[in-house]
Amino acid sequence: MKMTFRWYGFNDDPITLEQVKQIPGMSGVVPALFDMQAGDEWPEDKIKALIEGIHAEGLEAEVIESVNISDDIKNAGPLRDQHIENYKKTITTLGKYGVKVICYNFMPVFDWLRTDLAYPLPDGSNALAYFKDEVPESAETLIKNIEEASNGFSMAGWEPERLANIKGLFAKYEGVTDEILFDNLVYFLEAIMPTCEAADVKMAIHPDDPPYSLFGLPRIINTQDNLRKMLDAVDNPYNGLTLCTGSLGANPKNDVVAITKEFAARDRVPFMHMRNIKFTDDTKLNFHESAHLTSAGSVDMYGVVRALVEAGWDGYVRPDHGRMIWGDDGRPGYGLYDRALGATYLNGLFEAVEKDAKLGAVKPVK
Repeated sequence: MKMTFRWYGFNDDPITLEQVKQIPGMSGVVPALFDMQAGDEWPEDKIKALIEGIHAEGLEAEVIESVNISDDIKNAGPLRDQHIENYKKTITTLGKYGVKVICYNFMPVFDWLRTDLAYPLPDGSNALAYFKDEVPESAETLIKNIEEASNGFSMAGWEPERLANIKGLFAKYEGVTDEILFDNLVYFLEAIMPTCEAADVKMAIHPDDPPYSLFGLPRIINTQDNLRKMLDAVDNPYNGLTLCTGSLGANPKNDVVAITKEFAARDRVPFMHMRNIKFTDDTKLNFHESAHLTSAGSVDMYGVVRALVEAGWDGYVRPDHGRMIWGDDGRPGYGLYDRALGATYLNGLFEAVEKDAKLGAVKPVK
């Protein structure tokens, strides 16, 4: 297992690499080129500068997030094949510089959604939260709310230039059902798998966040059955999952431990996003994010780690969103301190369960 840390780059992250490498057990960061538009090829000089700059600070960069999938790929638009060719070139270049995993999503319009970016918690911290009845009827209002609550930072998946014509963007998905979106995902994956194999770069799709439909948009990566369907449709070891405990855990019908056990045993989980969420009422449709430890939320984090160890899992993991604590004043959900605590907690869980496994207390999956 390699512990990593989401990082927004030299120019757009108040957290420095010097701070990240002081977190015990941290092997590297998970960066991206945030100035690139979905569908464009990432230039080699920018990839080289990013990764070599990270290496110069003594950290790895073997996982990349936010090589975003264009709307033309998702809705089979006129530029689909051109954008896929650009994506293949980007995969090849990333592989050249040591990248092993690309985390991406296939959600139309919005990559994620919360109704509060600084929900106050009883301990005095704040966290991202979702309350179903507080989702605005207007997508324009939602975008405005996110921008105003972002603490002056750009939020991945909410790029102003992409969302400027939100009505036109929604129009591109008229008539796109779950079935059509799934077929478009399969088309994309089948097209890029030979490139992934040649470059030795695994694709790891992130679940829908939250894991149910919003604004009538299709959602296809949100349940154990849907994950299985996607992996079986393109049954290639380079087609895998970013198994996000918080995204999947936001659907109370999802057994996150069972999901982890199944797909880790199949060796189809190159990347783990590990965070906890806490349901706020009996409907289990409303939640806020919490500290990582099991007792702080509604996800059995110990059970997830045990399922990974039982499967002999050896992938990448990062503490996902954290609370804003101790006066942290950065990008909502991406402060330094609580994610550092989360990484330390997760490292402790892995060490304990792995040592129990060596003593025979945890039986590996055969």
